[in-house]
Amino acid sequence: MPTLLLVRHGRSTANSAGILAGWTPGVDLDESGRAQAEALVDRLAGVPLALAVSSPLERCRQTLAPLLAARPELGEPTLDERLGECHYGEWTGRPLQELALEPLWRTVQDHASAAAFPGGETLRALSHRTVAAAREWDEKIAAEHGPDAVWIACTHGDVIKAIVADALGLHLDHFQRINVDPCTVTAIRYTPLRPFLLRMGDTGTLSGLRPKPKPHGGPDDTGAAGAAGDAVVGGSTGTD
Repeated sequence: MPTLLLVRHGRSTANSAGILAGWTPGVDLDESGRAQAEALVDRLAGVPLALAVSSPLERCRQTLAPLLAARPELGEPTLDERLGECHYGEWTGRPLQELALEPLWRTVQDHASAAAFPGGETLRALSHRTVAAAREWDEKIAAEHGPDAVWIACTHGDVIKAIVADALGLHLDHFQRINVDPCTVTAIRYTPLRPFLLRMGDTGTLSGLRPKPKPHGGPDDTGAAGAAGDAVVGGSTGTD
């Protein structure tokens, strides 16, 4: 099956100000975030990409812009609202230090499956829509581009945490154990048996995610997962 590269957007003006941005329009990358987006081009050098999908929010589209400028064959990113930020409702635009004093904060931290943002959505709904989007896009790309395709989706921290929790079989209540920094790359490969987490919060070069040649005979040991979803036994044979 294809490899999904989940990119959290670069650092935004809301990140640096300690504000919960949510779906607030006009939240752009700050200077550091723009540098992170530029660096993504070299980090992904040599990794073929079949498609770029993005949250509709500006900070995600701005993060992908340098990469897509360097790869004009990809065209514009495909926007999917299901990969958009959590709808935080009345929490949107408020300082995180202030929100940490709210009673709901402890629920968000310790019992995420019960968290419902006033005037917004539940974290259960966030998990459902984002995991569905990731899996549906992966199936579509496999059908159109083959099982060795690599595709990229630029989205948000809580979105990536929810998708990773699903891939690892974690209950949503544990998703706060996952940390996703700005402009890190998390790689997941879905198979018929199980998903494999190939990278988590990677900040370095990603050339090791290039599709590898098929072995001559024997099981498909690519260092991560065979086509049927069997895990590698005895360690990876990958060279990157």
